[in-house]
Amino acid sequence: MLVKSLHHVAYRCKDARETTAFYTKALGLKYSMAVSNDTVGSTGEYSPHFHIFFEMEDGSHVAFFEVPEADPMGFDPNTPDWVQHLALRVESMDELLEAKARLEKMDVDVIGPTDHHICQSIYFHDPSGHRLELTYPTQTAEMTVALEEAADDMLDQWDRTKRAVPGPAI
Repeated sequence: MLVKSLHHVAYRCKDARETTAFYTKALGLKYSMAVSNDTVGSTGEYSPHFHIFFEMEDGSHVAFFEVPEADPMGFDPNTPDWVQHLALRVESMDELLEAKARLEKMDVDVIGPTDHHICQSIYFHDPSGHRLELTYPTQTAEMTVALEEAADDMLDQWDRTKRAVPGPAI
C-alpha cells in the first residue's frame, strides 16, 4: 500500500491562540509546532499565515492555518454541516463520556453519545465552527469481515439507486 498513515489534515481557523487553547485543553492534544510565512510555499503567492500543528498519540497531526488577510472564513454552503467533520478516536467509552463532560463544562454543546453499531460517538464544534466527532470503536472482528465482504456489492447498489443500501446484519 502506498499510503502508510495520516501525516496531518489541515483546516482554517479564525484565531490561532483560541484554537490552540481549545485543542490542548478540551481534547488534550499536544501543540507540537508552528510554521509561519508571508508567502505560500506551494504556490508562491503572497498570503501571510500562521500554521499550527496538534499531535495525536500515533504521531499524526491535525493542523490549522490562520490567514488574516484572506476573505472571511466560511464553509461549503452546498454541503450539510453534519457531512463536513473530523472524527478522532478515543481509547474507551469512559474516555468518551469524560470528554463529553469536560466539553459541556466548557459550555460546548455536545450531541450524543450516538450508537453507530461500529462505534459510539459524540459531536460538537470547535471555536472556528468545525464539526468534530470523538469516537470509541465498538466494531468486532466478525463485523469487520462482514462489512468488508459487503462493501463492493453495496457500492454497486448505491451507484444504481442513489438510495440507502442495506448492509450486512452486524
